[in-house]
Amino acid sequence: MYQQIYDPIAGSLFYSSLLAALPLLSMFVMLGWLRIAPQIAAAVSLAVCVLVAVLGYRMPWSLALDVGLYGAAFSVLTVLWIIVNAIWLYNLTVKSGHFAVLKDSFASISPDPRIQSIIIAYNFGALLEALAGAGTPIAISGAMLLAIGIRPMKAAVLALVANTAPVAFGALAVPIVTLAQVSGEPFGLLGAIVGHQTPLLAAFVPLILVFILDGKRGLRQTFPAAVVSGVAFGLSQWVAATWISVELADIFGALGSAGALIVFLRFWQPATPTVIEGVEQATTQHAPRHAKATVWLAYAPYILIIAIFSLAQMKAAQQLLGVGTFRFAWPGVAITSGAGKPVGSMFTLNALSATGSLLFVAGILSALLLRVRPGVALATYRGTLWQLRWAIPTVLCVLALAFVMNYSGQTITLGRWLAQTGPAFAFLSPVIGWIGVAVTGSDNSANALFGALQVAAAHETGIRPALLAAANASGGVLGKMISPQSLAVGAAAVGIIGQEGMIFRKVIGWSLLLLLVLSILVYLQAGPLAWMLPA
Repeated sequence: MYQQIYDPIAGSLFYSSLLAALPLLSMFVMLGWLRIAPQIAAAVSLAVCVLVAVLGYRMPWSLALDVGLYGAAFSVLTVLWIIVNAIWLYNLTVKSGHFAVLKDSFASISPDPRIQSIIIAYNFGALLEALAGAGTPIAISGAMLLAIGIRPMKAAVLALVANTAPVAFGALAVPIVTLAQVSGEPFGLLGAIVGHQTPLLAAFVPLILVFILDGKRGLRQTFPAAVVSGVAFGLSQWVAATWISVELADIFGALGSAGALIVFLRFWQPATPTVIEGVEQATTQHAPRHAKATVWLAYAPYILIIAIFSLAQMKAAQQLLGVGTFRFAWPGVAITSGAGKPVGSMFTLNALSATGSLLFVAGILSALLLRVRPGVALATYRGTLWQLRWAIPTVLCVLALAFVMNYSGQTITLGRWLAQTGPAFAFLSPVIGWIGVAVTGSDNSANALFGALQVAAAHETGIRPALLAAANASGGVLGKMISPQSLAVGAAAVGIIGQEGMIFRKVIGWSLLLLLVLSILVYLQAGPLAWMLPA
């Protein structure tokens, strides 16, 4: 049985951390600087990770490879199955011609592509995050932005940046549920504290989106609508997380923001320039009108997603879907922590209740409603798999890397090094969550990985444990946009596979800027702003 070690370079936690960080540094350098294709960068980084685990952390070769296989298998249902079916569903709407109707519907709210980008990437994307998560909003909103005329690179960047504030409460607050389980802090309290952090970031995201799309002119011409959308989202998310339901925080945020924006646009519209860099054509023309039945049919696939995922949360449905769930210990993985406690290695095969399976059902029903012939639907699915031919190995390698880092002890080494900063740890606490999501692509996984560490560090430093645990979830949302998994999804959705490195360079600055703001906020909440947190 392998026992994890956290100081492979004895007597120096700093150098041990540098060793543990090599896989991450390798990936970020290859993607952001050397501009190497993501599938190659992920494969090379995985090889570096295995070498560090075997040579530095003294993990047996067979175990390191087995753990990597475990991570790759984990990614199939939790990531790839979702991505494939989400993009397939979108491709069905394009094939049937109904996506053009949906695009005209968004344009009828405002002909301005900058406003449409807020509605699609921010409002609609948050609603998808609330119900499905796991890359679904990036895939679908990125493709939708492309369809309204926004060029591929900017569409991918907008989709990634918009998918920030909703992530902590994604999939009906599953990351908060996991955080409560591993940290021992109350679920409602953690959700409320996250609800006092992410809404402040959410309020600024629409302003960032219009700046990305149209620079200073975009801010000057559309900031009233962007402010209304962002503030309404933040207030709705804060109210829901604090007083109504943590699980519904994103749904309240998305609908509250969309509702406020639609009402506001009835009384005000921005001046739309003839040419916007990054947009294929001017959108000042009014969208053509369609029959109400046609418009409802265009929205049907997304209404089906909402209905199916809402029904899946009911107790009776969960019991029914649970019939197809099997849990077993992954063969060959026998590991104990540094303290001698067994490290869990359960694999859950939830074929029926998996998010991707529910999306697959939504796709089949959508094909029937949109009258797509079975042969066309099947050909579209094959085309989707071909579209994702490079994204699939990238995701497999990234999740394998994450599991090898986790099970060998590399991630704990990084976390322990950051925890040596004493009271200043409150500033670095969100950074740990950010690193966790940057590696795994999942706030849920980052919370599972570092939630207990945050609480342990809080007890050592005298900082409120629930605050640091919540900061892990909040910091994680800002790592989502730079995760190789998210980059692969965004690139695949808009058809620029191979340009993930360019996308990374365009979003890393926003990720770090928002992380700095959040870190300052958490540091102040541990001291002079402690009054703003729920008891």
